[in-house]
Amino acid sequence: MDFNISNSLKHLPEQFFARLASDVQYYVHKGYDVINLGQGNPDQPTPDHIVKAMQRAAANPEFHKYSPFGGQPFLKEAVCEFYEREYGVTLDPDEEVAILIGAKHGLVELPQALLNPGDTVLVPDPGYPDYWSGIALAQANMEMMPLLKENDYLPDYHTIPETVKHRAKMIFLNYPNNPTGATASPDFFQETVRFARKYELCVVHDFAYGAIGFDGVKPPSFLETDGAKEVGIDVYTLSKTYNMAGWRIAFAVGNKSVVSALNLLQDHLHCSVFSAIQEAARVALTGSQQCVKELRQMYEKRRNILIEAAKNIGWHADAPKGSFFAWLPVPEGYTSESLSREILEKAHVAFAPGKGFGKHGEGFVRAGLLTEEHRIKEAIQRIEELNIF
Repeated sequence: MDFNISNSLKHLPEQFFARLASDVQYYVHKGYDVINLGQGNPDQPTPDHIVKAMQRAAANPEFHKYSPFGGQPFLKEAVCEFYEREYGVTLDPDEEVAILIGAKHGLVELPQALLNPGDTVLVPDPGYPDYWSGIALAQANMEMMPLLKENDYLPDYHTIPETVKHRAKMIFLNYPNNPTGATASPDFFQETVRFARKYELCVVHDFAYGAIGFDGVKPPSFLETDGAKEVGIDVYTLSKTYNMAGWRIAFAVGNKSVVSALNLLQDHLHCSVFSAIQEAARVALTGSQQCVKELRQMYEKRRNILIEAAKNIGWHADAPKGSFFAWLPVPEGYTSESLSREILEKAHVAFAPGKGFGKHGEGFVRAGLLTEEHRIKEAIQRIEELNIF
């Protein structure tokens, strides 16, 4: 007997990253050496001191019980210490911190926690496709905000129709940005606070790549902006900063009402993350940050190698200012999908086609800086032999 899926699941968008992974695995299973620049999965191991903290914590029988609803107090306090140290932002651990099973979990849950069917959400285009999933599950509507090169991949609030602004209840932002590698300035975040106040919007700032800024510039937290906690939150993950992607640990911080709604929904879905992982996360946030500095330097070096190697074969792209992605233009005669497909089929190098991130992603492909330097060079060498550029 087969049972029909719910209408909510029927309205979910295609899982873009699952399809991308499937395309790569097809060639891997055929025996090809694929250089995968399409992924967003950190390739470095979790720092040793964090792993050892987890090993010790896993042996603690107190952590074998259910974790407290809402997360361990010691992790919430560590989050507050981290934000005070890194961004000068003071947080209340009891009311302004929500522990998440990975940032994706929170980003998909937030529309369900705050929106009603038919509500409108402002969404960046191009942007992280899983924003769309949470909005679909909440039966809300999306209005796309184009991120254009000429505006440094920042949304232009002045171009949004007034009727849309008044309907909107939430806005998603993400800086440093996936997929473009752009960063936001304090001035832009100040404009965002004014915009959100005027139209009573909840700002959800996806700060996944907050630790990865280049050329000596540290990406700002949205919460550093005066008045930001009145209108929104940061969602921060340990996946990128500490190479803890598989550990599934993150947090949302900021507006008390948003944190409360998120915690309420999570109370009905699960208890919390395994306490040993929360202890390892505490050590990551409060211990030495030398590993973060070294990781950032590694990504910057990889960025420089990719951009220079691409330039040498006639593929000219702007160097990203943050994140671990580069946003490369598609040459004339190709779409983002046709270019990605040809390079995968003939050179066995995988990129993420820009169209998968939204209508305005067309004309670009995304490259992840998530493989060794010699493999990045080899990838460009393989592409050079195709005589596309």
